[in-house]
Amino acid sequence: MGRAGRTAISTGLRQLQADLCVDFTVVNGENASHGMGLTGEHAKLLLEAGADCVTLGDHAFDQKDMLRHIEGETRILRPLNFAKGAPGRGHGLFTDRRGRKVLVLQVLGQVFMKRAYDDPFSAVDEVLRKHPLGGQAQMILVDMHCEATSEKMGMGHYCDGRASLVVGTHTHVPTADAQILPGGTGYLTDAGMCGDYNSVIGMEKAEPMRRFVTGMAKERFQPARGEATLSGVLVETDDRTGRATSIHMIRRGGRLEPAAP
Repeated sequence: MGRAGRTAISTGLRQLQADLCVDFTVVNGENASHGMGLTGEHAKLLLEAGADCVTLGDHAFDQKDMLRHIEGETRILRPLNFAKGAPGRGHGLFTDRRGRKVLVLQVLGQVFMKRAYDDPFSAVDEVLRKHPLGGQAQMILVDMHCEATSEKMGMGHYCDGRASLVVGTHTHVPTADAQILPGGTGYLTDAGMCGDYNSVIGMEKAEPMRRFVTGMAKERFQPARGEATLSGVLVETDDRTGRATSIHMIRRGGRLEPAAP
């Protein structure tokens, strides 16, 4: 989320990967540039900082140069169920640090979202049918980008036994429900944001508070610039089955209480 989040990733991700022996890292970067979208320059920064894949979201193309940049950078994914003519792709098969295959998908939810996106469940189902867990991909991650916790939970159960991890993004607040579902899929409703939590979901407080109190806008939202908390989730998987064997919330730095395995 904004400069604070980018700084947390660029200065802290490599050390976190080393401390936790991480083999593959996905970063949701859709608010990394001024809180709205992702520029090509900032995408390069996240990838150089240690991200193996960068997912976007409903603000995927708020920064217009991403329309061009995503065509040449296969490590950046936009939602599967975005506009039919959108550039880029919504899923990708990658190789981790030990040579194993990792499938990453991103999809947008429909509940409380500003646009009526295509059905996320059928979009995910189409990809998962072609990539059974434990087959070509040893690990499958689904990034469910949406507002409603119920819709995220629904996607978790829908993918249970077919994905290694379903993790929610978009609401900027980490949830406390990290678990392994009955079929072996790791699940977390929201990974939270890498950003300054002395804020209103990452924005400086004054303008959001003014709008809540008066119903009137005066200025543009500005990302908060205090020390960020690096927030996320760590999942370990079984190479043979692709199922999750453990899942832990991650929080490091900033205002929130630290969390780690």
